[in-house]
This record gives sequence, structure tokens and C-alpha cells, in this order.
Amino acid sequence: MFRLYPPLKMSKLAIAAETEEDKYDVATAVRCLDCDIDLDKTAPKLAGLIDGIMAASTFSRKEEVKAWEQELISCEHILLLNQQDSKPTESGDLGHCSKCDLKENLWLCLECGNLGCGRQQMGGVEGNSHGLAHALDSSHGVAVKLGSITPEGNADVYCYKCDEERIDDNLGQHLAHWGINIADRQKTEKSLTEMQIEQNLKWDFSMTTEDGKELKPLTGPGLTGLKNLGNSCYLASIIQCLFDLPAFKSRYFDTNDALPIVNDPASDLETQLRKMGHGLLSGRYSKPDSDAPTSDHSELRYQRGIAPAMLKHLVGRGHGEFSTMRQQDAFEFLQYIFTLIQRSNRASGKPDPTDDFRFVSEHRLQCLECKRVRYTTTEQDNIFVDIPKEKVADESGLTEGGESNPEVYRPVTLNECLDRLTAPEIVELACSACGSKGGFTKQFLDVPVIVPQGEFSFDEYMSSGLQSDEVELPDVPEPGKPAFVANPAAVEQLLSMGFSQNRCDRALHATGNSSADAAIEWLFAHMDDPNVDLPLDLAEDKKSGQDADPAQVEMLVAMGFGEPQAKKALRETGGDTERAVEWLFSHPDDLGLVEEDTAAPAEPSGAKELPGSSNQPAKYRLQSIVCHKGTSIHTGHYVAFIRKSLSGSDSETSWVLFNDEKVVEATDVDEMSKFAYVYFFQRV
Repeated sequence: MFRLYPPLKMSKLAIAAETEEDKYDVATAVRCLDCDIDLDKTAPKLAGLIDGIMAASTFSRKEEVKAWEQELISCEHILLLNQQDSKPTESGDLGHCSKCDLKENLWLCLECGNLGCGRQQMGGVEGNSHGLAHALDSSHGVAVKLGSITPEGNADVYCYKCDEERIDDNLGQHLAHWGINIADRQKTEKSLTEMQIEQNLKWDFSMTTEDGKELKPLTGPGLTGLKNLGNSCYLASIIQCLFDLPAFKSRYFDTNDALPIVNDPASDLETQLRKMGHGLLSGRYSKPDSDAPTSDHSELRYQRGIAPAMLKHLVGRGHGEFSTMRQQDAFEFLQYIFTLIQRSNRASGKPDPTDDFRFVSEHRLQCLECKRVRYTTTEQDNIFVDIPKEKVADESGLTEGGESNPEVYRPVTLNECLDRLTAPEIVELACSACGSKGGFTKQFLDVPVIVPQGEFSFDEYMSSGLQSDEVELPDVPEPGKPAFVANPAAVEQLLSMGFSQNRCDRALHATGNSSADAAIEWLFAHMDDPNVDLPLDLAEDKKSGQDADPAQVEMLVAMGFGEPQAKKALRETGGDTERAVEWLFSHPDDLGLVEEDTAAPAEPSGAKELPGSSNQPAKYRLQSIVCHKGTSIHTGHYVAFIRKSLSGSDSETSWVLFNDEKVVEATDVDEMSKFAYVYFFQRV
């Protein structure tokens, strides 16, 4: 007697990239080039050698073969689950949602035994979200999908309090409490992961026009696609947008200086970025794939695209997320690659193409009592725009992907977003001038803001700086007053996001106590600082740094850094030389520690030139968009829409869709822009 067991719970979230073996039949031949004759590959002396060569891992195979498994863990709500009085659970034809007649997509609350239907899913899976409604009304956290249970104890377990899929190591015991014998169960429905994979396959941007015609493939310089390595679309979309910009073209392609010889090109960022620039911009690899099959109704052929395997490996090396094959956040990747480029160029003395992204945001603090003001500035290369949310009724109640969507929001204009960003708000602080606790108005101004959607004038959002009729707040607080009081509103927002009090204090102090947004930017850039979790010590900057190891200081000085900078970097990183170098690269304008008995260095002949421009009119044009379509960064797909001059005239531009290796002329950009996630602008 044999029993066929179903496979273990599927836990793969991605679709493996198509391999060469999937597309071609390969025949192996051995040839002597000197003799120009074919050799017998079965010969004893050759057979073992040939097998070794054919079995050897290529670079891409060694570095790109990663685990796809989603890492599921348990949580406190499962470990501390307190089940109510037991009762049998109806199943099969008798079981249905407690709020409707649905008999599929049912979720059993492990705490009280309630049956509630799940959300409507892609593929025609019905659902009215009554399971979620029960969890919200009752505060019960853990539920299991009945149709996903297998005799081996695999099932979809979801914690509504964590809002994450989880694992229940005692699932059999918890189900038995409700009269369910796990050994008698058979899996009858798709698991969450299977539906996510199906969603990954179906989420895509349309490659046809409204009348069903395929979009025209494009080839040529600047129109080269990037082959998807398996969930690498987040990288491809950002790289396409960056190498469309003049600064990146000039730095990594239109360059006359010779590429230096390096011992390990695969580990050299300069080499890999220049290789990428040549691959994308030369047009050498942008040709229709003659081996690609055509559809029944079209002879159009897309290009094969170039595989960014070595760049992906180098950028992700040592990074907990970008080194994996999981889908990632495109904006986080943009920030990370900027950091790597800045470090690389400062070490080599090369021009930094990311300088064009930098601008100054100005923060204005005004006491409501004495009306004195303080202006502070922060250098940034990006900005988050807070979008006003106003719910509106939606008859269908469904998203485009087919999921239940009871919350629909009205579209907002760019002006509304920027007005919200720059509007004054009241913060509770003790004034350093008059001692009043009546509060301050805080205003956030940008010079310029880099997140509009289309051609736009930023004149009304430009900062005016200290006015002739304004009086500045004193820098030194009155005796008895605390030297620094963190912005309570910003602290509350940061604490709600999971940051500790010490991190909040340090971030707000470093960014002029201006706003939670500026503090978040600082925190993302200083997550690995060794003292980021220590209490803020305002006196620490006055320490001389004489306890720094002279040998370490000498090593950093030999690399071109000043002695005061080297001492501060070592102090900030706990004496770790390697991390001190990273700190120095990320704090290029910090003068470091000045000894008490040493005169401060002479001020430069002129004031430091701030990045960005305050010249008016400040008109910008949308140059490219990174769009994301999907329910989360773990599913869905990224593409890039880039404005290109296809006719050779800069005055006549068209939008081009870069969908991995597929490069086509886009038609309905307005429709796709609702999925926009990252915007790139150029000044007109």
C-alpha cells in the first residue's frame, strides 16, 4: 500500500531567470586551433578535462545562484496564543464564512474559532475580507487558511497584529483544539506564496497599445536593455535612469582618460561602471535578437539585453539584502549605489556624478512669543514628499490587481504635496531667547525640491533666507535651560517608526532639530555608526581626541586626510580603522577635532559653495520615472520610462519604456505614471 504525500509547503517567492539551456540545444565539439582539426572528445586524455571545463561554474553562475526561499518565523502572538473554549469547526460543504456564504478562501481564527473569508485575490479567488474584519474587531491576531493545510503540518498562518505571514510550530495542537485532525487534511487551495508567484508572473506593464498592437521595439545607442537576472528589475530601472543623465554619461562613457589597470576588475567599481556605460550607451549590444521567436501576429523581435551580473554582485557584496536574489526597493538601491560611488570617487579624486543631485534644504524656526528666528541648512540628494490622503468612495471596492480595496484615495496635485511639505507647523520647545514655552512654528524650505511630476516652476518654494526685519535666536541657551530639547512632534513620529530615543535625539540634533523627514535621512546614512544607540553627549565634540591610536591616525593621514579629521573619525567609529575610512568619506565637510592648544585652521578664502542653485526661474522637466506595479517590494515589477531624443533633435523627445531587456517606444505614459515611485528631473 502506497500513500502519496503532497510536497512540502512552497516557499519560493520569485521566478528564476530564463537560462541559455531553456532556449538552445547545445552541442560540444573539441578543436585544435593550431592544427585546425576536430579532436575525439571521447579520448581518455580529453574526456575528463572536457567534463571539468563544462562543469566549471561561470562568474554569473557562482554569484547569482542564491536561495529564493522566503524566511518565515514565529512571533509572540503565536507563542503566547491563548485559545478560548474548544468547539468543532465545520468544514467541507458545511463550512462557510461567518459573515457571508463563501465556502473557499476561509481563514480560521486560532484564538476563538471564527471562520472568515480572506481578501479577493488574483485568478478569480473570491473574498470579502471578513477574516481581517474579525481580527480588527476582536483584536485576535493569528489565523490559518483551511484550504492550505497538509497532513505534514504545512499551512498558511497569518498574524494580523504583525501583518506578516508566520510559522506555527504547534499548528497540529492548535488545530486539534478546534476539532481538526491535521493528518486527515488535504491541501485544496493555493497557498499565499503560490499566489504571490502567480502574481509575479502576471504583474507586468502592458507592451501593447490600446488597440492591441505591440509597442515598437527600439535599438541603438542609449537604447540597450538589461537582462533580468531574476528579480533584478529594481537594479535595471535605476541604472537605466542614471546612465541617461549627462553627469553619468560624461563620467563613465564620454571619457578620454585611460582606464587604469587593476588586479581584480570584478571588484573595482570604476571598471564595472565604465563597462556598464559602454554596454548601455555605445549601441554595440542593442540589436534585435535574431534567435528570439516571434509571435503569431507579429514579426517584432526584442533585443537580448546585457546581463549586469558582475555589477550586481559587486554592489551587493556584503549587503544583507542586495546580495540576495529577492526583490528589493529601487529607491533604497539608488541611495546605496550613490554611497558607493561617492566613496569610490573621493578615494580616486575623480569627479562625482552624484554631485548634480545635491541641493540644500533650509529649515526656519520662529518663536511664537519673541518672533526671533533660526535658519539651518541640510545637504540632501533626494526628498520624500508626503502625500495628502483623502478617502473617496469606490463602487467596485477592488484594486486593478483584483484584491479587495475598501480604501480609495482621491488624486492630489503636485502643488498640494509641496504646499504640505513647506507649510509651517507648531512644535513645543523652550525658546533660547525669551524662555517661552509657547512653542515655535517650523517651516521646511527646499532649494530646490527635486520631486515634481513634470515641467514645473519651483519659484514659490525657493527659500529667501534671513530677512532684514528678522532677529536671529541666540546660539547659547539661557543658564539653567537644557542645551538641546528634541522636537517632540518629530520624536513621536520617529518613535512610532521603531527608532530608539537615543537615535531620535542624535538624528534631530545632527539635522538642526528640524523635522522627522530630515532625521530619517540622517538615520539611514548613519545606521552603522557605533555610537548611534548611545545617549546624546553634547560635550563629546569638545573632547580632544588625544586617546586615538597614533598609528591609526598616521595611517589615515597617509591616505590624504587631515589629522583632526582622522582623530574624529576614529573616535566616532570606536577606533575601527576600516569604518573610520567610511566615516571620512561620508563626512567630507567635517573639519574634525581641533586640539585645545592648537589654533583652528584658517577659514577658506571664500564661503563654502552650497550645492544646488537659487537662481530663478527654477524650472524643471521630468526626465525619467521608475514605476513599480505590485502589492509590495517582494512582488510585482519595476520598469523605467525615460525621455529620449529618437529623431536626433533635443527639442523633439519621446518616452521610451525600459522593461528589462525589452526597450520600446511608450505611448500611454500618463496611465503608467500612476505607478511612479522615483522621479528624476533636469533643470530646463
